[in-house]
Amino acid sequence: MSKPLSKPNPLASDVAHPMIDPRQVASQFQLADPIVDVPPLGRGLINDTFLIMTTGGEASWAVLQRINQQVFPEPRLIMENLRVLLDHVGAGADDGDGFRLPTIVSSETGEDFHWDGQGNFWRALGFIHGTHSFDTLSDRAQAEEVGRTLGRFHALVAELDTARLHDTLPGFHITPHYLRRLEQILAQRPLDDDPELNYCLRFIADRKEWAGVLEEAKQSGLLTIRPIHGDPKLNNILFHQETRRAVSLVDLDTVKPGLIHYDIGDCLRSCCHRGGETSASVEDVLFDVDIAQAILGRYFQETRRFLTRHDYAYLYDAIRLIPFELGVRFLTDHLEGDRYFKVGQAGENLRRAVRQLRLSESVERQEQPIRRLLSES
Repeated sequence: MSKPLSKPNPLASDVAHPMIDPRQVASQFQLADPIVDVPPLGRGLINDTFLIMTTGGEASWAVLQRINQQVFPEPRLIMENLRVLLDHVGAGADDGDGFRLPTIVSSETGEDFHWDGQGNFWRALGFIHGTHSFDTLSDRAQAEEVGRTLGRFHALVAELDTARLHDTLPGFHITPHYLRRLEQILAQRPLDDDPELNYCLRFIADRKEWAGVLEEAKQSGLLTIRPIHGDPKLNNILFHQETRRAVSLVDLDTVKPGLIHYDIGDCLRSCCHRGGETSASVEDVLFDVDIAQAILGRYFQETRRFLTRHDYAYLYDAIRLIPFELGVRFLTDHLEGDRYFKVGQAGENLRRAVRQLRLSESVERQEQPIRRLLSES
């Protein structure tokens, strides 16, 4: 997931605020039926997520999350943004095209969240039953559904005044900021002569002057600030198990004002990565232009009415930039001792960095066909 770079390890919050039994926390929310179990859900790198299973079956289940306060120091603002979003779109309502967002489950005190006795911030959202997510796309039809869903989300929030949304992640997606942090770290420590590390450093150094391209366009008034999802990667899109249609875009803690180019770039980064984001081999890293064409073609059908010529002009840069940016962030976290992104073993963030930079490199090698599909869309 995309978040700002200079925060401490998510796991550090576990030391400061020990986790209470999630089942005990779940009992603090207004659920329709008695709780059966509260097992972990998903493999998120930031927050701790659980599924509240009840006697009423999937239709009455909920998703429980402990928000990482090292990443989101003001978690109330996340919920205020979510409330504004749901009020604007229509909380939980199907918009007529099969798309809906999860509802907020109130706490026993009537609030949109719960503070436990250890200082942890929790929220519960309605579980969208009969759905599942994917880590990789299996066909073009799924890719088109991804494009439709992201486009539908952007269309639904296009008229939402960004002044009503908090900036819950200052500096989020500001690539020059991430580069400055990396340079600070490099100046503070000696480096090992490691081939993967050397590849990352050379790749980044060769492109650092270009990396501010979207921010410069924003500052010059060519690109417009709009509401964004902030993390529309593939496994945050829910597909109906029977119809195979995408029906929801979840993980809404990063909703904030920003450039929709960040959403488009991150979505394509996630979906067009052959081999998947966790592939063990860098040889599997390839940006799939055909999948990109399927996603963007359907996305533009939903958004063409409000996109400008400048929006189109900077799309290639967004597609190239977002994996580059994430590679910078993974590398920085590796050099800082894995203080931000959760890892299962030593060196994992370095390997993640290599994969993302290889993906950006693959985009560069295919610049002409990507620009061509953008001009034809």
